[in-house]
Amino acid sequence: MQRLLVIGSPGAGKSTLAQKLAAQTGLPLTHLDDLYWNPGWRKVERERWLSRLTDAPAGETWIIDGNFSSSLLRRAYAADTVIFLMPPRWLCLWRAFTREALGRHPHGGQQAGWPSQELLQDIWKFGPQAQWQLAQLKTVPGLRLVVLRSSAEIASYGIKMI
Repeated sequence: MQRLLVIGSPGAGKSTLAQKLAAQTGLPLTHLDDLYWNPGWRKVERERWLSRLTDAPAGETWIIDGNFSSSLLRRAYAADTVIFLMPPRWLCLWRAFTREALGRHPHGGQQAGWPSQELLQDIWKFGPQAQWQLAQLKTVPGLRLVVLRSSAEIASYGIKMI
């Protein structure tokens, strides 16, 4: 596991898991949100996003967390392993409400409030997207795909979350 993608629904715990894996393995970590958003959660220009996206998996070892479907296969072909987080929808919604209410964004930049309608819809509608992403990932030769649905599965995989 030298080039790792961590993907899943908003609120699935991607950033938290990626940070723990980076600390445990020493692999450099890139959050796609940091590449896609300017300060104040303003989208970067498309050319800048594509440039950043090309540069992110350029090294020999890395962890990239984020779920942008439009670039999934580009990243998957550069990876050797994908950890796909698929906790229950209610848990993702709970985490989104908790994170927003406490103003605890994994990448900073926002005050306490309520989750946006767009974020809640992304979580609510993630099931079909997840099935599409899994089907796409299964087409990548030699890619190790690990689907984890609970904290117990994460722990049994050997990842220490505490």
